[in-house]
Amino acid sequence: MNRKWLSSILVAIFSIAALVFIIVGKFNFAVLAMTIMFAMSNGFRAKSFEEQGYGKEAKWMKYMAIFFAIASIIVFIIILID
Repeated sequence: MNRKWLSSILVAIFSIAALVFIIVGKFNFAVLAMTIMFAMSNGFRAKSFEEQGYGKEAKWMKYMAIFFAIASIIVFIIILID
């Protein structure tokens, strides 16, 4: 499957999941879905910028993806503890 299609589908799935969790009232899970969505979209964007030759922007997006991946792990731990 094309990487662009895969990234779009995954971001859409986690966006819809976040909306569903907000409607249901599970805000911790909504935050988890959003942080995972941000980590994935920034990771795919970093890869795209690197391929286009935008090194500085790719580096910035890579670090943003790492930040949101760490945030996702922390939110998951908080959900487990809570």
